[in-house]
Amino acid sequence: MFPGQRWCALKRLGFAVARQRGSHVVLRRGSSGCVVPNHRELKTGTLAGVLKQAGVSAEDFMNAL
Repeated sequence: MFPGQRWCALKRLGFAVARQRGSHVVLRRGSSGCVVPNHRELKTGTLAGVLKQAGVSAEDFMNAL
């Protein structure tokens, strides 16, 4: 999965890019938000942490891809 695919999936779930600093992008949906690393490879645990921070289930994320 490429970094752009992660962003697009989260955008489909209602998130918008709030800002970027270096290799990390902050996405917001209402008052909640999450920090997504803009790295080519992302470990499974890191992705799980991003989804937990965003309040999105893995199933919803996979359906948004």
